[in-house]
Amino acid sequence: MTSALEALELYPVRIPLRHRFRRVDHREAVLIKGPSGWGEFSPFPDYPPAVTTRWLAAALELACGKIPDPGRSTIPVNVTVPAVAPDTAASLVVESGATTAKVKIGNPGDDEIDDDERLSAVRDALGASGHLRIDVNAGWDLDTASRRLESLSRFNLQYAEQPVATVEDMAELRRRTEVPLAADELVRQDPHPLRVLEEGAADVLILKVQPMGGVERVLDLAGRSTVPVVISSALETSVGMYAGLLAASLLDDLPYACGLGTVALIEGDPTLSPLIPNNGLLDVRRPEPDRDLLERWRPERTRSAELLRKLRAAAEVLT
Repeated sequence: MTSALEALELYPVRIPLRHRFRRVDHREAVLIKGPSGWGEFSPFPDYPPAVTTRWLAAALELACGKIPDPGRSTIPVNVTVPAVAPDTAASLVVESGATTAKVKIGNPGDDEIDDDERLSAVRDALGASGHLRIDVNAGWDLDTASRRLESLSRFNLQYAEQPVATVEDMAELRRRTEVPLAADELVRQDPHPLRVLEEGAADVLILKVQPMGGVERVLDLAGRSTVPVVISSALETSVGMYAGLLAASLLDDLPYACGLGTVALIEGDPTLSPLIPNNGLLDVRRPEPDRDLLERWRPERTRSAELLRKLRAAAEVLT
């Protein structure tokens, strides 16, 4: 597989984020041009090759695979609100025009009062009819999750995404709370991604194309799920975001807004027409990188070499 990469065009990029997100302040990727178009390899910095190989499989599917035509022309999406001050959170919601917001809370070291104030600001910005979700990234233990969800239910939560870390705790929490629970890490990090359903531990599945190995695999899991699914991003540029849009467009049903509006969190994009939502909707289209922008966002030589090294390490595992 490593030698096969030499036949493809590889372009490292590094773009600042508008707000710090998942402990990073830049989004880094290697964009891959192949016979089927452009793919994106953009795992987070701390991921090992055993994990990033799935991200590479998804990138190569876009760049080299047989890509189906979309099934829908637009996708409803939520606005994603990082762990920011309340006024910034409200501004992000108002600027987006979206009627659904996903708010990051429960980060290690964060104050619960700060989380509550952020949620209050977002609820006010959305209005009573808007849909409010929280994403905890498995940051709570079971007892904390029980206590916090009881308190936060006053915000009329659509669901809580991955409040605890294990299937067993999710199943027990689901018995304790009336707030619907969505599984993310338990789906994409488990060798048996549907075990969370077998154990009665989730009301919604979060499916992400890059972390799960491609559009085809995500659609297979969605077809076997007994609960609704939400297609979400992994903070890609517009190049990689198309994969999520394509997957969402091919679902039989979209009961929830998808989490595919995160290009708006990045200061720039390698394309001239980035996939930025308009009033909570994204057009299903496949923008291509611009050569001048590829050059603009190219990292310095040492960082470029490191990104390419990580790609080749993933390729060794994929082989």
